[in-house]
Amino acid sequence: MMSRFMFSTAACAAVTLSLALLPSSAFAQSYPTKPIRLVVPFAPGGGMVGADLVAKSAPDGYILGVATVSTMATIPATTAKMPYDVLKDFTPNISLVNVPNVITVNPTKVPVKDMREFIALLKKNPGKFSYASSGSGGISHLDGELFKLLTGTFMVHIPYRGSGPALNDTIAGQVDAQLDNLPSSLPHIQGGKLKALAVMAEKRVASLPDVPTFAEVGLKAANNMAWYGIVAPAGLPPAIGQRIHDAAVKALNDPDSRKRFAENGSTVDGGSAQDFEKKIRAELALRKDIVVKQNIKLEQ
Repeated sequence: MMSRFMFSTAACAAVTLSLALLPSSAFAQSYPTKPIRLVVPFAPGGGMVGADLVAKSAPDGYILGVATVSTMATIPATTAKMPYDVLKDFTPNISLVNVPNVITVNPTKVPVKDMREFIALLKKNPGKFSYASSGSGGISHLDGELFKLLTGTFMVHIPYRGSGPALNDTIAGQVDAQLDNLPSSLPHIQGGKLKALAVMAEKRVASLPDVPTFAEVGLKAANNMAWYGIVAPAGLPPAIGQRIHDAAVKALNDPDSRKRFAENGSTVDGGSAQDFEKKIRAELALRKDIVVKQNIKLEQ
């Protein structure tokens, strides 16, 4: 199973390698001169800790962080006392990859043919069915709440400590449905252990050609892809930031990397630092809106 951790690590390892392989220049002689530490936060709780470590590090380019929807948007939107400020404590560098999420059901417990039947079933049985998430405050939690908001349905939220345990229990039938990143769920969908009802993607995924996007089933507002990017502590010198950005673009253009992303329905981004900052701000606003409308309050 390919977890979010493995997926983001693969992308970021390529970035670090690319940094080491860049040709020397006058500036390059001063950076990097030692190994770069790349913090990969995983699961909602660990995500906050990892992001906070990056936020409180020296802005010298030797500690970088993987930014996710959870660390930059969902956790800040659901947590009253944050140890870091998303908009002040980081220097956004580059959005690396956009990753589809997917809603799946256990086909034995929820024998529906498509999204229409699933929504109808939920409306007839409010509170009878449950959905698993990677943890309270994570992207799958708020994606589930957005789904409920848009469809006028109610499922019981069952939070886990990571997407792996949530996925296992959905397959085992302990939970009825799950919202997860596609790379983790894909093998189980293809193996018939899970039934995919819709994917959050710009277009249908080649590996699941019969599964519609959320936009196609009338839920365009939920058709939001997850993403991974690179951030540094606030105050990173622009010259170092540009070097990191250039290295990331070089890594993203590697044919093998692009092929691997495409197989999972992911798309390479690689836009400017300014574009990434706008993406973070928009995602944070979206998640805060969901929290307000669904009256989500987590224990702090």
